[in-house]
Amino acid sequence: MAGDIIIRRAIEADATVLYELLLALSSEIGYGAAFRADAEAFRVHGFGSRPMFRALLAERAGSPLGLAVYFPEFSTLRGQPGVYLQDLYLCPDARASGLGRRLIGAVIRDAAEWRASYLRLAAHTDNAGAIAFYERLGFRSDARERAWMADGKHLIELGEIS
Repeated sequence: MAGDIIIRRAIEADATVLYELLLALSSEIGYGAAFRADAEAFRVHGFGSRPMFRALLAERAGSPLGLAVYFPEFSTLRGQPGVYLQDLYLCPDARASGLGRRLIGAVIRDAAEWRASYLRLAAHTDNAGAIAFYERLGFRSDARERAWMADGKHLIELGEIS
């Protein structure tokens, strides 16, 4: 299976494929109704003059099998750049094939461009399969950290503080 699969950097023409795979991911983890992105958002924010993310697509004979969406980050604690893996998704028939591992490896190799010294990601607490997968690969969680977010009116209000 591995020999006939290619992993390549997504291009602007792949925006619809990114949308379809990320919609499938959102639906599988119970966030389908909350998924507000569309292919245009991926095209504009991933492939313009200042892309906000990179994506890798895994394909067999031109058919998508999975993707990884990631971007640079910087750790002030470490004093080093890293890479944040926002999304990793494999179509159901591509799971347990080693492809997830291959995609993560490809992300790490691509992030060497900005000298990433670590890879960070998050998994939903009820996604036992993802948690087990990341633990098998040697990832560890940090109980001292907790993710927080401000959006919508709260983000606007915070932005108005001077």
